[in-house]
Amino acid sequence: MIRTAGIISKPIRERICDVVPPLLQWLSARQIDVLFDEETRGCLGFGPEGMSRAALGAKIDLAIVLGGDGTLLSAARAIAVHDVPILPVNLGALGFLTSVTLDELYPLLEEILSGKCHTSVRMMLDAEVRSNGTSSGRKCALNDAVANKGALARMLDFDVYVNQDHIGRYRADGLIVATPTGSTAYSLAAGGPIVDPELDAFVVTPICPHMLTNRPIVIPGSARIDLDFAAAEEPVYVTLDGQTGFQLKAKDRVTITKSAKRVTLVRPNKAYFEILRSKLRWGER
Repeated sequence: MIRTAGIISKPIRERICDVVPPLLQWLSARQIDVLFDEETRGCLGFGPEGMSRAALGAKIDLAIVLGGDGTLLSAARAIAVHDVPILPVNLGALGFLTSVTLDELYPLLEEILSGKCHTSVRMMLDAEVRSNGTSSGRKCALNDAVANKGALARMLDFDVYVNQDHIGRYRADGLIVATPTGSTAYSLAAGGPIVDPELDAFVVTPICPHMLTNRPIVIPGSARIDLDFAAAEEPVYVTLDGQTGFQLKAKDRVTITKSAKRVTLVRPNKAYFEILRSKLRWGER
């Protein structure tokens, strides 16, 4: 049962001021309490006091995310620990993840309240930095973990291991380890395959590899992936979902595994391939 909904949004004042007030009125008319994140409250200037997204996740039964895929990725990392279902509404451009349109918002809310909505559970990944054998930090991501070089236009040399088996040494601009959800993001642009989000798998995609035979690899979600940059001569950065990350120190290793956290997305009644056809314009000329 939905007793409290949280509204998380990208701070675009004009759009938020158009969308949120009628949404707040609709929810209040159905005796559903509403909480705002700080960005939403800052745009509106009225309503309940804003709070951090992490704090919001502990107090709500449903998160309504208004924005684009970037807003959803940020919200998912913040509230995933609470396993709160997310209704992602697209106020952005392409929107692979935020596939719900404004026209679909209220019919989907009606389905949620009646318990008849469609959901999709998405795996996340954990990226852990290990220095001298001990963990120096761990972050989770819904889309991907990307290791790449700094400003100098030189390739990186690094080794990749799966379950301690050596795949090989790569010479490339970097490496993407993506979840099925993230297979339609940076990995796709780098030549990786599209993976159905229901699969339990990782996609390992090199970025501009020196050897054309270094191709993307799909491996089980139960695998442990180790990235060793001891051979790299340039600074290496690891970025999660394109939004947060860390710089590696010499001889650091990165271990990537399936996270215990997961994200439940409320979806419109559309097949995944219908969304792909629409977003990628398959069949059009």
